[in-house]
Amino acid sequence: MRLIVFVLAAFIVSGPAAAQAWKEYSYPDYSFSVTFPADPQVETATYQVADGRSVPARVYSVRQNKGQFKVTIAEIANTGLAESAVIDHAVKMLSQGGEVKVDFPHRISQVYGRQLSLVAPDGGRSTVAVFDFNGRLYQIEAKVLPGGDDTDLIRFQQSLVFTGGGSNRPSDTIRAIREACRGVVNNPAGLDDPRCPRR
Repeated sequence: MRLIVFVLAAFIVSGPAAAQAWKEYSYPDYSFSVTFPADPQVETATYQVADGRSVPARVYSVRQNKGQFKVTIAEIANTGLAESAVIDHAVKMLSQGGEVKVDFPHRISQVYGRQLSLVAPDGGRSTVAVFDFNGRLYQIEAKVLPGGDDTDLIRFQQSLVFTGGGSNRPSDTIRAIREACRGVVNNPAGLDDPRCPRR
């Protein structure tokens, strides 16, 4: 009986400790911060852009329990590609082999992009957001295997913050979005956001 009580107590103590392990990591050189459940591995890599070319990238990642958490920063300033081509290609690559449940505009402060929710054939789930900002593609991905914790998906994906200020939309476009979506809580990401009322 004492052993059972001890094991239960260990689970109770380790639960909050595990939750507290999440920590914010700041990367001023790349103008972002994000929360990871452990110290991320940082690697240099390449990223394939829409026209098949590869560009330099940095990848920050953690695998923990049944979760995978990753931020990819790809240098796209000299590709000459339009934002729509960059984002559409990223979405296409990310959604291969999975079922897209959600695909709509997304926004962090005044940086606009896209957000996806996907289900893999094995029942795993992922949430992803992509942004073309200041000559870089920012791609944040959280995946959980079957039986993993969905709250970790949301916690990670929603923790991305752009720290350098600025926007990837002109001020008149932002003004138009705000006017068209007046009164909407958490002002939507763009005029095609489903939360934005149609006139």
